Amino acid sequence: QVQMVESGGGLVQAGGSLRLSCAVSGSSIALDAMSWYRQAPGKRREFVARISGGGNTNYADSVKGRFTTSRDNAKNTVYLQMNSLKPEDTAVYYCNANMKVGSTWFNYWGQGTQVTVSS
Repeated sequence: QVQMVESGGGLVQAGGSLRLSCAVSGSSIALDAMSWYRQAPGKRREFVARISGGGNTNYADSVKGRFTTSRDNAKNTVYLQMNSLKPEDTAVYYCNANMKVGSTWFNYWGQGTQVTVSS
């Protein structure tokens, strides 16, 4: 059984930083691309950042230069370092992972973690 646990959300003032983590556990797992999405109240879920299995990254324009995603393959964990946070970054942040479990590919979502940026 696969588990994805997100952590690191919280309340921070504008200009501050937070680091989100998404840890994946389970047997016979091979992680591929992992992504971060966010959903603000009353808005659609939107793409934030992605890191490929080989470590290539891409970002939404709204977070370029402020957010950095990275991964630790030994720990099956992906991170989202968020700097220079703005009130408009307030949202529930979700981790998404493409993974091979045994011989089958799956796409999993984390439970989400709340990030609130006060002005």
